[in-house]
Amino acid sequence: MNALPLSDQAFDRYSRQIMLPDWGEQAQKQLTNAKVLVVGCGGLGTAASLYLAGAGIGQLVLADDDKVERSNLPRQIAYRDTDIGEGKAKALATQLMALNPLVSPRAVERRLSGKVLTLEISLADIVLDCSDNMETRQAVNQACVASNTPLIAGAAIGWSGQLMVFDFADNATPCYHCLFPETSDTPVRNCQSAGVVGPVVGIMGNLQALETLKYLTQSEKPLTRFYQFDGKSLSLRAMTIPRETECLVCQAQQQEVFDENLAQ
Repeated sequence: MNALPLSDQAFDRYSRQIMLPDWGEQAQKQLTNAKVLVVGCGGLGTAASLYLAGAGIGQLVLADDDKVERSNLPRQIAYRDTDIGEGKAKALATQLMALNPLVSPRAVERRLSGKVLTLEISLADIVLDCSDNMETRQAVNQACVASNTPLIAGAAIGWSGQLMVFDFADNATPCYHCLFPETSDTPVRNCQSAGVVGPVVGIMGNLQALETLKYLTQSEKPLTRFYQFDGKSLSLRAMTIPRETECLVCQAQQQEVFDENLAQ
């Protein structure tokens, strides 16, 4: 069944992107019907969510168990001084509704894990990992691999940023664990412990939003890649992610699928 045409209000709001020859009304409808899960509502998540809401993503699920602190404000630009002490997910949902009343953000005020994480990822068209800890990143990656849900992960620290794109619709795609194997002695480095330049976080979050919009609207999907950003030199280096032949996540998932097919 064909989707309903865009309303006059929506057409006017999104007119500058609709006029693109490789976008049009059909791509805008795809965004209206899309569901994006944003894991982490800090600097990356706020920057990405603002542009995704502005572009017209119909459903944005915002997951974070943290509260807004004064030290967040220089880089987590969706929040205001009056939001200090409020839950980030709820405060961000309020800001997105104020930006674009045509979208439907849903706040999940808890750290996603276990069955809840699996469920939320299985319901999403694409997932943005905007978290700041290795445990969450590995869990999100594993759930995305298991459900073949595309994953766009971002990170920022100091003057540097990272962007990782994984299209798990392709069974040969490597995963986050291939790139960063989880070990017990992995050092904990985040904005709180090592510092960060605010605009670097915004740049990486905006790149996550850009890759998301490309994935949802363009016939040619973004390539699975690892991008390294240097804020001082303004350089962005792209690298192919090698697939680890003994990866405990994506190789194990591929073997499980193979065994299921064999059993049939």
